[in-house]
Amino acid sequence: MTELTDLLTAHPVIDGHNDLLWTMREKNGYDFSAYDVGDRQTETHTDLPRLREGGVGAQFWSVFVPCKEGERAVASTLEQVDAAYAMIERYADRLALATTAHGVETAWRDGRIACLMGAEGGHQIGESLGVLRMFHRLGIRYLTLTHNDNVSWADSATDEPVLGGLNDFGREVVREMNRIGMLVDLSHVSHDVMRDALDTTSAPVIFSHSSAYAVCDHPRNVPDDVLARLSDNGGTCLVTFVPRFVNQAVRDWARGAQQRAEEQGVDPRDIPALQAVERAYQDDVPHPPAYLSDVVAHLEHVREVTGIDHIGLGGDYDGVDWLPEGLEDVTGYPRLLAALRDRGWSDDDLAKLTSRNVLRTMRAMEDVAEG
Repeated sequence: MTELTDLLTAHPVIDGHNDLLWTMREKNGYDFSAYDVGDRQTETHTDLPRLREGGVGAQFWSVFVPCKEGERAVASTLEQVDAAYAMIERYADRLALATTAHGVETAWRDGRIACLMGAEGGHQIGESLGVLRMFHRLGIRYLTLTHNDNVSWADSATDEPVLGGLNDFGREVVREMNRIGMLVDLSHVSHDVMRDALDTTSAPVIFSHSSAYAVCDHPRNVPDDVLARLSDNGGTCLVTFVPRFVNQAVRDWARGAQQRAEEQGVDPRDIPALQAVERAYQDDVPHPPAYLSDVVAHLEHVREVTGIDHIGLGGDYDGVDWLPEGLEDVTGYPRLLAALRDRGWSDDDLAKLTSRNVLRTMRAMEDVAEG
């Protein structure tokens, strides 16, 4: 493990998605004095000591708000951004805001964890390119085109398709993101939106927290024909650890829980409501376990289809109730890398996985915006 410590010192993990900020909102209204993530904690998957232990050198903090926020979505997003700034300021000895690949590396040279922001749903821009541009000025560096619900200009993976992809405004959103220098994030969108976005974009895209559809047939995962296009696009798929996305048995269990939710009149796109149904369902039908090896299987499949230069990590910590055995919190990355090394991944492969691919994708996106 000493060799992995050296590797992670030279090439820290850039994780694509973490929901700690929304967890803090629900826990206590962003009170970092009451729940001090600067110390080791037990009620979240994430805190600063465990990020260090896990070799995480940069985190895209999700400034997520649920679709049900409606007209408050823009204001709630700004509150999330404000919380990110407050967290960075409180722990300024260990955290630094970053908005570019160079900024990430500057934070590393200063011995701090780079903090980036991503907005997890097109509903958060309120159908306004002006809001999109202002989010960029505030430091948000990716927008997930949808969350669990469709927006008027793009279909979600977990809603009934309406458009069959992007409409004209959706394509305009993608082009504007290219122009200003914001990563197009295709997690959560329908497979047709993935294809339309790749047809439209002039910059590399990312999947901030998605896995391989061929390994687990959840609609949130990426089909092989889309993965295969990442090599030409220059983008990166950041494989997630969410059990229902990586383990087929858990996926099938979740289908049963969703059916119960629908029978009770609960909209399965309403995450807190669905999670409440799932916890009750768990009492009757315990969910099967998921394992670190499930994530390995997805990483190897994505690598096989799109190549070693187009793969990264997007754990989705603090965005789910539970995680695979061996990846229970943000200290799990070294265990995952050790398992990959045991399967023949070289240190160069692992360095690309942890950070070099994401940095390359960011730089390419920045070059398009500057061009």
